[in-house]
Amino acid sequence: MKAPNTDKYSAGEQGLGYIYQARLALLHLLQLPEDTAVLLEKDDDLDFVDSGGHKSLASLKHKAEGDRLTDLSTDFWKSVNIWLVRYKRGGRATSNLRFLLFTTGTVSADSFLTRFLPNQPVPTGDAATLTELATAALANSKSQLIGPIANEFNKLSDPEKQDFLERILILDGSPRIGDIPAIIRDKHMRSIRREHREGVFERLEGWWTDSVIKHLTGDRTDGIFGYEVSDKLSSFAEEYKADNLPITFRGKVPDEEIDTGSDPRLFVAQLREIGISSNRIRSAILDYYRAFEQRSAWARENLLVSGEVEEYEDRLSDEWNRYKDVAFEKLKDDSTEDALREAGATLYEWAEFETGRIESLRIRARVTEPYVLRGSFHILADTTPEPRVYWHPRFLDRLSELLGVSA
Repeated sequence: MKAPNTDKYSAGEQGLGYIYQARLALLHLLQLPEDTAVLLEKDDDLDFVDSGGHKSLASLKHKAEGDRLTDLSTDFWKSVNIWLVRYKRGGRATSNLRFLLFTTGTVSADSFLTRFLPNQPVPTGDAATLTELATAALANSKSQLIGPIANEFNKLSDPEKQDFLERILILDGSPRIGDIPAIIRDKHMRSIRREHREGVFERLEGWWTDSVIKHLTGDRTDGIFGYEVSDKLSSFAEEYKADNLPITFRGKVPDEEIDTGSDPRLFVAQLREIGISSNRIRSAILDYYRAFEQRSAWARENLLVSGEVEEYEDRLSDEWNRYKDVAFEKLKDDSTEDALREAGATLYEWAEFETGRIESLRIRARVTEPYVLRGSFHILADTTPEPRVYWHPRFLDRLSELLGVSA
């Protein structure tokens, strides 16, 4: 067993709590009706609001393995302290609040807290009420922390005490932070092929984390709805079907600075040769980067069929060769450099803007992201010792002069 961290300045447990809060919110929201919204750090750790406006305030406790809740556990009574404030503020017995305690620990069998567990039998007529049990437990406490909470609880009338306590539900044995991904994958992704569930979960959690950050920083003031999770999960799942592939590098940029003037790569030199502007060369570098990294990601996830990329490149090269013959058809041996550049620019413009409309040039039928196709042309233009596609009509001749490559 891993030794506990005894560094009093360590923020590990607090950081773990924040991550647990977001993960458990996602899991629980998946288990609720889609029109339910969750808010973080509002009235409690989590607030769940249903379509009728009824609110469940949830306190979360990620405890050490083997932890147990007893009659006077501070985890329970500190949550009660928060809930009492909300209960009184919300109109007491007329409020629309429920209170949830999610804990990875378990309630001791001899504790009155077992009465707050789900699916408990209805007490018989001679059984002690929740109010009587809570009052008796508080009377045995000498804790300076629990004392003020007991005072606030006793400010309620007896009917209000009973009403307040009947609103509490303890969900003990809640999943630990490391168990939540597997639960989501196994119980909420059954329509997705098993080999793709890990990738879909990573995409979902990335989107979820971004949504939580926007919520906590105030970029979005409303809650996050269950239907948003369902829609996003469905969207990601669609990308892993046989006629599609996930797009995960849209908007990404390389770590190193882009220098269009001195980049030594062959595909960049080709663009300079036909007079493409610096801004367009920068776009080309981004397309190349995104397409290259996207292919690598697909390969790591084993999403590509054997030989699929090679067959795709063959299709692009063949189509390029056909259009090249058209673009260069009127050129002569003595054509001016301006004419050569213009023909090359025409060919490149076709590859950059026209090929996206040709369905047969997609790697798969539903992969329509422009950088995949554009970047693939640049990958072909960057192959060595000789590029498979080129733009300037004389580029291969000049390349052979420069590098000693036979055209």
